[in-house]
Amino acid sequence: MSFPLIDTHCHFDFPPFTGAETESLHQAEAAGVRQLIVPSVSADRFQGVLKLAKKHVQIFAALGLHPIYVSQHKDADLELLESWLSNRDTKLVAVGEIGLDLFMEQPQFERQQWLLKAQLAMAKRENLPVILHSRRSHDPLAAMLRQIQLPATGVVHGFAGSLSQAQAFVKLGFAIGVGGTISYERAQKTRKVMAQLPLSSLVLETDAPDMPLQGFQGQPNRPERAESVFNILCQLRRESAEQIAAALLENTRRVFSLPV
Repeated sequence: MSFPLIDTHCHFDFPPFTGAETESLHQAEAAGVRQLIVPSVSADRFQGVLKLAKKHVQIFAALGLHPIYVSQHKDADLELLESWLSNRDTKLVAVGEIGLDLFMEQPQFERQQWLLKAQLAMAKRENLPVILHSRRSHDPLAAMLRQIQLPATGVVHGFAGSLSQAQAFVKLGFAIGVGGTISYERAQKTRKVMAQLPLSSLVLETDAPDMPLQGFQGQPNRPERAESVFNILCQLRRESAEQIAAALLENTRRVFSLPV
């Protein structure tokens, strides 16, 4: 039985989807994935992501400056982002992908923090949720979120921290993104976190074409694999598949104010 699912994090503006969008959306739909949220990673992708969202009813856009590309982002990119947000299209539903990353060799952490603060301020001003990237940076990120107190909160995507770190984000009103990491037996910590968090705090994601699932290493990840992530989540949790599917849908629509 297929349940209606939403992939809250899919980089659909990258290959292998480029030029094969309609076919890829049909494949996702066949697996029950009815809607996708496509976050941008840099200013030169804002227009393309929005164009996808306007062209395809299933796609919604998020605009933001990804911390991994910190050395590429210019100060003027923030002005451009502010312009897109303040004159936003109805298909633009979040600020993202933004956040902090201490996994890189040269993280330029002070500039990362400065860029994130500026983007969080925009999200607060526009009352938009955020899609947050966090690698080895959960504690400083949570501290920053406590300080700014966003009215619309958002999602901590690709979460692989401890249960207490996840609970800190949930306490602040944020959802936690459940992705392909839980398909790996070795990811016991993450699997336990996703099993123990309140169901009301979870949303589904793939991070396609990144974060391939177990058995698909070396291949581009795809939005239809959200169905596999969902099935694994059902194995990890005590609720029925019907309850989990309904909650994931409700949580996503609540966080991003998506239409039913």
